[in-house]
Amino acid sequence: MEAAPPPSTTGKLVVVGGGIAGVTCAEQLALHFPSEDVLLITASPVIKAVTNFKQVSKVLEEFDVEEQPSTMLEKRFPNIKVIESGVKQLKSEEHCILTEDGSQHVYKKLCLCAGAKPRLICEGNPYVLGIRDTDSAQEFQKQLTKAKRIMIIGNGGIALELVYEIEGCEVIWAIKDKAIGNTFFDAGAAEFLTSKLIAEKPEAKIAHKRTRYTTEGRKKEAGTKANAGNIGSALGPDWHEGLNLKGTKEFSRKIHIETRCEVKKIYLQKEFKISKKKSLAFPRDHHNQTLTTDKEIWPVYVELTNDKIYGCDFIISATGVIPNVEPFLYGNNFDLGEDGGLKVDDHMQTSLPDIYAAGDICTASWQPSSVWQQMRLWTQARQMGWYAAKCMAAASVGDSIDMDFSFELFAHVTKFFNYKVVLLGKYNAQNLGSDHELMLRCTKGQEYVKVVMQNGRMMGAVLIGETDLEETFENLILNQMNLSSYGEDLLNPNIDIEDYFD
Repeated sequence: MEAAPPPSTTGKLVVVGGGIAGVTCAEQLALHFPSEDVLLITASPVIKAVTNFKQVSKVLEEFDVEEQPSTMLEKRFPNIKVIESGVKQLKSEEHCILTEDGSQHVYKKLCLCAGAKPRLICEGNPYVLGIRDTDSAQEFQKQLTKAKRIMIIGNGGIALELVYEIEGCEVIWAIKDKAIGNTFFDAGAAEFLTSKLIAEKPEAKIAHKRTRYTTEGRKKEAGTKANAGNIGSALGPDWHEGLNLKGTKEFSRKIHIETRCEVKKIYLQKEFKISKKKSLAFPRDHHNQTLTTDKEIWPVYVELTNDKIYGCDFIISATGVIPNVEPFLYGNNFDLGEDGGLKVDDHMQTSLPDIYAAGDICTASWQPSSVWQQMRLWTQARQMGWYAAKCMAAASVGDSIDMDFSFELFAHVTKFFNYKVVLLGKYNAQNLGSDHELMLRCTKGQEYVKVVMQNGRMMGAVLIGETDLEETFENLILNQMNLSSYGEDLLNPNIDIEDYFD
């Protein structure tokens, strides 16, 4: 007797991924097609919902991210059905997706929003931890309570937030650039922030409007999940809120930064003993860089490309992410970007018919606006998920739509070291060549303002602190007005620049 074929559902709208891009896409599809079922396939029992969305200006947006049981999404949108299972295989020619629970789902339109996974410096080492989702953040918190010293490798957003939040534990921070936060900042902004990092951390923090992350109320414990190896969706903003990031020691912050270096080799305690190499003690102060040999014995040792070796309790690998395309590639001829993402056109369509992609998994392959670039950030995940749903809806009824306005200008608001940080346009003069100039205004401990000018026009800006300049600068970048005649008055603190351009 033949085994019964797996249960199948016919031609639905299907979204894969329970992160910000996937949930936003599913919600929008549910609104566009209230009488049709929308399937959301996610390996995690919780989804990321965007709440308290606020359009700060034309392009800048702020929102909270709330981790919720998937049943809450189904309650809000009765036509969304959440399938809690990983993807086993995509059969694009048959318009069919197989899930690990043995089901088969036939789609008429599919949007892949499976995010990205941490790019670990070393796979399979128990002392190397990547932070990407709630489970890995909680594992990190658990490890930290027993740690006297940790090493952080990487220079992106997660690394920046970690070094500021960790207390009671020595932190060796190894970065391949010459200044911190190279993804977001130039050397000037890095210097402005470094002084805050070295200062004692004040108790009072600016209020957070974003919801804290929790895994309470999960339908099942992670340990009993059939798909225990699956990656949860990205943490998004303020992920460290509500986690107690304290090590074993009593001091507030001890950070040593090793610049322009990468990891050469990782030794376990036994291997290090055999190697007869010497490791360095934690440098005592920032000015006196005398190197002394470490007497302490550590579980793991890291040799850097500058030949320095440090021992530590564990290593945080925060060296960026890799688009999570693997489950979808077998038997499908997707065009991939240089960064490994699924290439999408200006309607979020991949190279295969009826398959769209949004968020960290995709690589924007259209001719971008002169002041927009893709960055794998939660704001872009939301925008892409929302726009992909619009494109899928339009294609379903044979309509065509224009590119969404949010792709006109890169705009991101976040928080580092307790400062509000706004990034606009080509904020780091990305791809502008050498014929641009920078204008700066800096008040130590209070604000840092940088604008990028080219041919008299504003192309980008970095605003750190409460500057209230974001809306004005956003407009100046968007309308490309010639500002040559204003000269340095643009950043003159005694001139109310908003009144100039009202």
